[in-house]
Amino acid sequence: MGYLGAHISTSGGVENSPKRGRDIGCDTIQIFTKNQRQWKGSPLSEDSICLFRNYVKAYQIKQTVIHASYLINLASPDSVLLEKSRQAFLDELNRANVLNAAYLVLHPGAYTDSDLKSGIKRIAESLNACMEQMNSNTVTILLENTSGQGSSIGARFQELAEILIQLRDRHNVGVCMDTAHAFAAGYDIRSEKAYGETFHEFNRLIGLEFIKVFHLNDSKTHLGSRVDRHENIGLGRIGLQAFRILVNDSLFQNHPMILETPGGNRWFKKNIQLLNSMMIKRKK
Repeated sequence: MGYLGAHISTSGGVENSPKRGRDIGCDTIQIFTKNQRQWKGSPLSEDSICLFRNYVKAYQIKQTVIHASYLINLASPDSVLLEKSRQAFLDELNRANVLNAAYLVLHPGAYTDSDLKSGIKRIAESLNACMEQMNSNTVTILLENTSGQGSSIGARFQELAEILIQLRDRHNVGVCMDTAHAFAAGYDIRSEKAYGETFHEFNRLIGLEFIKVFHLNDSKTHLGSRVDRHENIGLGRIGLQAFRILVNDSLFQNHPMILETPGGNRWFKKNIQLLNSMMIKRKK
């Protein structure tokens, strides 16, 4: 069984998120370190950094996941936007580093008015350039699979594989698997058979060792819809069985499993309790 958690508000400062997470039963948390809808954020103060690190330990948060800004598009064919995105991603890396976060989740990007192949190439080039500019990086960068809306890249496992192949260093790179996105992209996980086939395909193309974090979300939309709409666990088109299989999969027993479901903390707490109730307790 993985470490269960949720995307937690940092209102009032990042240092407030560990307690908020623990109050609703989180073992792990995901946060934004700045406003995700703005290019630039206020620098993290030394006090906030110190308090955050201390509270992560005090509230027994096993691992911290940072989610990068939605504005970043490392696949953009627009040279100005691409450079802006690279600088913003470097800032996200630096912020994640100083907070001692384990992972930084990134939406790969969208090729807009260009094409898929060149978009994938720009993502790889951007990641290579950003990683080379980091003097010290203890954070693992995670590419998040997407639902396939518009020109977004990463809905097919093959697309993620093609990005990873072009990276010069893959030691600090992995994948964040979003269940709702995978389902909307056409990957079924609703039965033992379908679940096995989907993860077999991922292993064939990329390798299961590259999956480091899960986003646990049910889906309001049907299989293969290519529409990203999250739902609370068991209330969407995926259903309970898929999540029962996943939280009991021994391959992922030490993986952060982050909720991004609607309804805020009250529903996060309900979902965590539900997922915990489905876990088969193993003998030590």
